[in-house]
Amino acid sequence: MPNATVSFQGKMVFEGISGSGHHVLMDSSPESGGANQGIRPMETVLVGLGGCTGMDVVSILEKMRVATKSFDMEILGKRAEQHPKVYERITIRYRFSGDLSDSDKIIRAVTLSQEKYCSVSAMLAKSADITAEVYINDTLVTTLGEVHDSG
Repeated sequence: MPNATVSFQGKMVFEGISGSGHHVLMDSSPESGGANQGIRPMETVLVGLGGCTGMDVVSILEKMRVATKSFDMEILGKRAEQHPKVYERITIRYRFSGDLSDSDKIIRAVTLSQEKYCSVSAMLAKSADITAEVYINDTLVTTLGEVHDSG
């Protein structure tokens, strides 16, 4: 079972240690009593989503024998105005570059990640509408709107 420990470090700083032994420092803004010494907890959710879907996409593209020059994602989250201020809408902008004439395979890899493999995306879809935008060489080639039913 995955696990983590989180330890109070003072003010609003917490150190998280994953079950695999990796560390992350979290803090809040000075306006919220923090010292801006680490990532915000809700930001870690977006980073985790990017890591999860990104690993899926890379793995799928390797199996499809599709090489990219570069691949990155921009993840934009819109939170509810009232507490607990969960994410209501998330947009993932997948950006690929290189000699990528077979855009159908890239779109398929993103679709598979979002609809079948990415557990972080599936979990977040319980509260948020998730949209995936696929860009190849700075051109938007498709938008997969609300890829999960947030029922």
